[in-house]
Amino acid sequence: MPSLTGADTAAAIAEPVSVQEAEAFLAEHPEIHFIDLLIADMNGIVRGKRIDRSALLKAYEKGIALPASIFALNIQGTTVEETGLGLEIGDADRVCLPIPGTLSVEPWQKRPTGQLLMTMYELDRKTPFFADPRYVLQRIVKRFSELGLTPVSAFELEFYLIDQENITGRPQPPRSPMSGKRPNSVQVYSMDDLDEYAEFLQDVIEAAHEQDIPADAIVAESAPGQFEVNLHHVDDPVVACDHNVLLKRVIKNVAYDHEMDTTFMAKPYYDQAGNGMHVHISLVDELGVNVFAPNADGTLSDTLRWAIGGLLQTLPEYMAFLCPNVNSYRRFSPSFFVPCAPTWGIDNRTVAVRVPGGDPESMRIEHRLAGADANPYLLMAALLSAIHYGISNKIEPPEMTEGNAYDQHEASLPTNLRDALRALENSAVMKEYIGEEYLDVFVLCKESEQEEFERTISDLEYMWYLHTV
Repeated sequence: MPSLTGADTAAAIAEPVSVQEAEAFLAEHPEIHFIDLLIADMNGIVRGKRIDRSALLKAYEKGIALPASIFALNIQGTTVEETGLGLEIGDADRVCLPIPGTLSVEPWQKRPTGQLLMTMYELDRKTPFFADPRYVLQRIVKRFSELGLTPVSAFELEFYLIDQENITGRPQPPRSPMSGKRPNSVQVYSMDDLDEYAEFLQDVIEAAHEQDIPADAIVAESAPGQFEVNLHHVDDPVVACDHNVLLKRVIKNVAYDHEMDTTFMAKPYYDQAGNGMHVHISLVDELGVNVFAPNADGTLSDTLRWAIGGLLQTLPEYMAFLCPNVNSYRRFSPSFFVPCAPTWGIDNRTVAVRVPGGDPESMRIEHRLAGADANPYLLMAALLSAIHYGISNKIEPPEMTEGNAYDQHEASLPTNLRDALRALENSAVMKEYIGEEYLDVFVLCKESEQEEFERTISDLEYMWYLHTV
């Protein structure tokens, strides 16, 4: 399988940036004082700079400088020097250029402010920087265009509303704006729970739409203060991930305006469901036909079967992209409906890869394993890599699971970050698609977090051992 490298890749992926976009925005919004220039790091955390409106045209014309080490930060925001992106290169800058179509207003700000997504390039302003997760995904999408296929995708994103007051150091649900009470139970898909937080949820949808983020539904999930926001599908996976990053920012900032906080932590409560992030993917050909649509006799298309086969065969190898943090693996328990084995089925929510029922022309894959703490660009890159690999090698999936997959399959996926990183590091498929250079950076950063976590003495250890041994 040919890989994209060097100047050919840069030419294929670099996005044209027109300063007219900035000029039109400033003319339309004379009230804007500042613009936030944003870029998502390896952990999906948005970083960047705030500039005066007078500097926006220069940012379009010449870009802004940010250190390459921004993509070698651990979850605490500290550079992992072993990656070679920090002091070893003098903590040198690269150039960040605007992503067309992402300039918008931040409706939650008291002082009128705009925002703009950026992506990192080498100093020549033409070659994308290898460690930018957005570029990692772009390289995978390019491989589908060579097959004459376009991935269509969407996210479902879960989060918890939590109280801003955190006296014990542990999260708790916020008080209801209607009753003043903290919820201690919830009914999944409950309309009453939506009514309790109706103003916040409505403000989220309105703020998202004001930024052209296609959020189209919110449902109450299966724990107190937990909700799920659905994004409408789009025919560019990179844009779908942009929407994901920006939607998280909307949710967090609108919650602050309502004197609440939010968390996308995978497992904030030990006795409640974790926060997941489901991904829906289909493929259309150059005529716009869904190649996952079933055959005339109702059987699954070859392309869909092979895509499922690739996803399941390599699932343990890309698990670290789906569950990138120590806490991520606390979600996995049959009682909380998180698949623990590489399984698939039709209209079955107990499996890892679900093929939803309904309109045959809308046939798609729903990948149900990732946590809400995953970087969406890396998550999407991993899934599309596995799908491309499955199709290219005509990999047949295992037997379809009917009924409760938890009762029929023993847990076999990595259950901790260390094992997942080892599987990723040794994966020939992920090296081929994601690139060995980027895998090294990712694994080094996450191993550093794992080691620091293991050195930390927890409160539970003091409780168990301090006076008893």
